[in-house]
Amino acid sequence: MLSFPNCKINLGLYITRRREDNYHDLETVFYSLPLHDALEVVPAAKTQLHMSGLAIAGNDHDNLVWKAYELLNSAYPDKIPLLDIYLHKTIPMGAGLGGGSADGAYMLRLLNDYCNLGLTTQQLISYALQLGSDCPFFIKNTPQFATGRGEIMTDIPLNLSSYSIQLICPQVHVSTAKAFSMITPRPAAFDLRTLGDLPIEQWKTYISNDFETPVFNQYPVLATIKQQLYDQGALYAAMSGSGSSIFGIFPKAHKALIKAGIALESFYME
Repeated sequence: MLSFPNCKINLGLYITRRREDNYHDLETVFYSLPLHDALEVVPAAKTQLHMSGLAIAGNDHDNLVWKAYELLNSAYPDKIPLLDIYLHKTIPMGAGLGGGSADGAYMLRLLNDYCNLGLTTQQLISYALQLGSDCPFFIKNTPQFATGRGEIMTDIPLNLSSYSIQLICPQVHVSTAKAFSMITPRPAAFDLRTLGDLPIEQWKTYISNDFETPVFNQYPVLATIKQQLYDQGALYAAMSGSGSSIFGIFPKAHKALIKAGIALESFYME
């Protein structure tokens, strides 16, 4: 069985409170983009994870795909078979796009379908939260206003299909832990639940990502990329998550030529 985990961007991101469990409360809108990894499972004599595409640092058993398998195998040992698991990475890592979270969540969804577990959406969300804060979004994978750690979600009416989106992924690694350490939590500057009612031409004025100021201070090239997107016609541009990817939303069939002086990848979605 084959599936294609996609990435996400954050439309607005406010860090509102540091919690007693050392996580942070946030407010954001998650929006899916059609940039995909590939994930496949087939019967095997021994369960193994095989990875290709972009290199992934660390032990294979630390990968969220493997952890998702172990999580459901522990809960349903009589229903989860031995599998060869193939993960092909295309979504850049450490870019604020949630690629690893998507892989883990899609593995839960794939096993639920492949093994006929009959798990509900809410049950899958509960398992996904055990993998990571962004993972529950990819169970729903539709525009969501998210609070808490990102797991408390409300459907939001938002459709950007009439626009083109350009995603710029520079080879800059931003530590999520360091990014959070530079944030002073504060109330959200805008009620993102109303984002769908705000003309996109006004988003630049009203919505923001709290990580941008400290991260741009550390990596000025990211601010340069964002400004180039605006200079070449973006209606709205922002950093996704804690970075380092920058996206621009353009009128249909428009895109920018980015010259930042560093290696980067540009993905264009109409």
